[in-house]
Amino acid sequence: MQIYRIPALSDNYIFLLHDADRHIAAIVDPAQATPVLQKLDELGATLVAIFNTHHHGDHVGGNAQLLRQFPEAIVYGGSHDRGRIPGQHVFLQAGDGVKFGDRSAEVLFVPGHTRAHIAYYFPPVDADSTGELFCGDVLFSGGCGRLREGTPEQMMRSLSQLRKLPDTTRVWCAHEYTLSNLRFAIAVDPRNQAVQRRLSEVQRMRRHDEATIPTMLGLEKSTNPFLRWDAPAIQQAMNQRDPVATFAALRTKKDTF
Repeated sequence: MQIYRIPALSDNYIFLLHDADRHIAAIVDPAQATPVLQKLDELGATLVAIFNTHHHGDHVGGNAQLLRQFPEAIVYGGSHDRGRIPGQHVFLQAGDGVKFGDRSAEVLFVPGHTRAHIAYYFPPVDADSTGELFCGDVLFSGGCGRLREGTPEQMMRSLSQLRKLPDTTRVWCAHEYTLSNLRFAIAVDPRNQAVQRRLSEVQRMRRHDEATIPTMLGLEKSTNPFLRWDAPAIQQAMNQRDPVATFAALRTKKDTF
């Protein structure tokens, strides 16, 4: 399974999964149809699936046009998003599975950004490969999504699920927010040398217009404050001891950063 990152809108990424042997493709969170159709044409691939993580327009905006071009494609989304995702055929719950070509993914229910948000996790196929996590707007590189429909406790529990995945998991999040997220991370944890090194590297990458996605989950665990609500440095910075209160204070601070 080859994964292609397609830029869209101002800072979105759409992900195209390609099975070259079968000449088929799947799309994760198509914000727009045009760049997807261009890539499908370039690859000579037929679209067979659309995997939506949640209902926001910058994640489902291309669904209708893609279905007009590929009416046999199946649209997947969370069961609690019924009526909110254009063309949705399959209504997924935690623990369900989806298939693309010869790969299978586990569906994770990760509310917080929205009440219905899901993620797709493709485990590694062997000891030398990586897992692939498509997490929409729950976990970002260096950050996490805003709480549009959920609570801090919900979001923390959702991120707890993702934090348990292997460090070698590649994280395919849907926005290029890494630089601004790390500027916040260094503001709340200025002595963290791992964050300092990562910020310097991301600054270099963005100067050269390089994408910072995918990121690695192991890197997120050491540098992303929204995965470190139980770290003494983060709790001290937020003047909290309770994990949920720490996370809530952190998210509130980021909202106005």
